[in-house]
Amino acid sequence: MKSFQVDENGYYGQFGGAYVPEILYKTVEDLKKAYLPIIESEEFQKEYRQLLRDYVGRPSPLYFAKRMSEKYGCKLYLKREDLNHTGAHKINNAIGQILIAKKMGKTRIVAETGAGQHGVATATVCALMDMPCRVYMGALDVERQRPNVERMRMLGAEVYPVHSGNKTLKDATNEAIRDWCCHPSDTFYIIGSTVGPHPYPDMVARLQSIISEEIKWQLEEKEGRDYPDYLMACVGGGSNAAGTIFHYIDDERVKLVLGEAGGLGYETAETAASLTIGTVGILHGSRIKVMQTEDGQIIEPYSISAGLDYPGTGPIHCNLYETGRAKVVPINDDEALRAAFELTRMEGIIPALESSHALAMLPKMKHLFKPEDVVVLTVSGRGDKDLETYLKHKDEIVL
Repeated sequence: MKSFQVDENGYYGQFGGAYVPEILYKTVEDLKKAYLPIIESEEFQKEYRQLLRDYVGRPSPLYFAKRMSEKYGCKLYLKREDLNHTGAHKINNAIGQILIAKKMGKTRIVAETGAGQHGVATATVCALMDMPCRVYMGALDVERQRPNVERMRMLGAEVYPVHSGNKTLKDATNEAIRDWCCHPSDTFYIIGSTVGPHPYPDMVARLQSIISEEIKWQLEEKEGRDYPDYLMACVGGGSNAAGTIFHYIDDERVKLVLGEAGGLGYETAETAASLTIGTVGILHGSRIKVMQTEDGQIIEPYSISAGLDYPGTGPIHCNLYETGRAKVVPINDDEALRAAFELTRMEGIIPALESSHALAMLPKMKHLFKPEDVVVLTVSGRGDKDLETYLKHKDEIVL
């Protein structure tokens, strides 16, 4: 049977690998050799799971959304990652990676962030573990996500605004990699998504796989079976989606549906729908689908969501898209905004703009759902950080 998991060379089909500058070769090789033995060790698992339970507040609830289920003609369950400490799924990965960093003897942490959720999660675990932390963030995102910037600073992290490119996530990642190149021996780079050179995509997916692990037993409890008919999540770099599907990726009974950032429309210049319109290229150490010109220059992405405007997508999802294992739906800004207000009014849950790109797939999928279908949709984060954007657009939304 074909597997969609990573192979021994760090590839998912033709996507993945580790394309790194020579100065980082040894650092990445060391991590490649260390990460699985550490993650699979009893000592790591005990400490990791204890922190997930007592610090993060896991398991996150699997909530039956009654009114939305009636509207969309299915049994809709929401996986509530928005209820985690720090407000998103990002903390699952940050805790795991800082434990790995400590076990590898690293003494300094760098990270990149878009919407700021990964930055906050990293700053949080650095405060917890008493490690210095520098977070690179695009200058535009620093403006868009001011509350998260102040949180990071309060937690003791140094937030470094990046003024190159279009001043968003791609540029923050470039700077974080530059920093890592300058301090390879003592610095651990906590990547927030399933992007970057192998082993990062697999490591992040494994640390986020707690999401699908919980979905299995929670569904067994609620529905008497441990798998849904549909799994839905938003995808930028792809970590919440990877965690949502990890234990189901090779289970053909489960249909995978991912929502990416269409921006103003994938046929316009203002989009971040890299799976839909991207071509194969190398970005940030990995072979993925990238938004690029014919001569390989990166096309600047755009999305109303600071966490999804990345010009590529992790290799896991590139492979799922290319093989047809996952259906990928580009969601435009206005559709995501409408979905956010709908969930807020119908279920009393204010989702992050990123998560709203998953919710906005429901109207597009409604014709496929049968009343007995079990649909699990991951609400990857809460909407506090996006309130300004929501308030700015609230008069345009007709529910």
